Amino acid sequence: MDQTELLVIGAGPCGLAVGVAAKKAGVPCVLLDRRTIVSTIERYPLSMTFFSTPARIEIGNIPFIASHEKPTRRDGLIYYRRVAEHYGLDIRPAEEVVDVVRESGGYRVDVRRQHDEKVYRADAVVFATGYYDNPNFLRVPGEELPHVVHYFSEGHPYWRRRVVVIGAGNSSVDAALECWRAGAVTTLVHFGDGFDRTVKAWVLPDIVNRVKEGSIGVRWRSRVRAITPTEVEIVSDETGAVECLPTDAVLAMTGYHADTTMLQRLGAPVDPGTGIPAHDEATMATPLPGIYLAGVIASGNDANRLFIENSRGHGELIVRDLLGKKRTRMPSASGSAPEPASSRHASP
Repeated sequence: MDQTELLVIGAGPCGLAVGVAAKKAGVPCVLLDRRTIVSTIERYPLSMTFFSTPARIEIGNIPFIASHEKPTRRDGLIYYRRVAEHYGLDIRPAEEVVDVVRESGGYRVDVRRQHDEKVYRADAVVFATGYYDNPNFLRVPGEELPHVVHYFSEGHPYWRRRVVVIGAGNSSVDAALECWRAGAVTTLVHFGDGFDRTVKAWVLPDIVNRVKEGSIGVRWRSRVRAITPTEVEIVSDETGAVECLPTDAVLAMTGYHADTTMLQRLGAPVDPGTGIPAHDEATMATPLPGIYLAGVIASGNDANRLFIENSRGHGELIVRDLLGKKRTRMPSASGSAPEPASSRHASP
């Protein structure tokens, strides 16, 4: 059994930021990831560019040097590997945490690896598991068919194929444009009456013009009712009319959500409406002793509320709180407990 003071579940940018803060503070820390370092970025579309400028997604005071104003997926992979190597972070890929159990004075973390299982013991655990492993399913007949996917890498495989893209956010727009440019017959289906407000400003005119000229088809205020090997059945919210679109591939770009199952098993309260686990935003501590959140898992069902820019500081908050609680528990030099803060400056 490996033992550490701090264990981080997830080695994405926000998990790495926790590891960096721990390293700087001299706190022993292990990071586990079911896939690899920044695996979410690794699974982004090959031509993806970040919303943010490099400076806004830097961590650990390591400059993010990129050749363009908006860094690419490849830039991100290189940069975060560089940060991990610079700080010598103890990251262990292909170690999937399957359970966290509270024990006396800490936590037991059960891990599944490719050929065996392993157990860690940690004084404190940070959940930095993101959301990208958990697609929002349509829950319609046929969604499990092999030509239906919830992740998109590039348009080339869809050359001269009929593609239905479900959704109207950034992922959907990028997929639709790439497939069309690669030679696919592309149709967007969305329950709303326009593109999401979060679509990147420099991409929106492109997709609007492609729809306006008829290069990319669109079915607004429509929902997918069923998928077959050769068609997508959609129904109009306005008229109730049903249409069957001939289809070779379905890209269900319907978003993702955080998985709070392990947190709930531990007893952490999770708001049933928002999906947000109870936590103190000033420390990222949950009501459970030694259990913290980092990154988008703290945003619940709204995956657009937190991202690298505004959650990269979670690591410093967590480590500061951890050290503060550690000092509070330490006996004074005389062997007695420290005097309560309220009485330290009292008059004799």
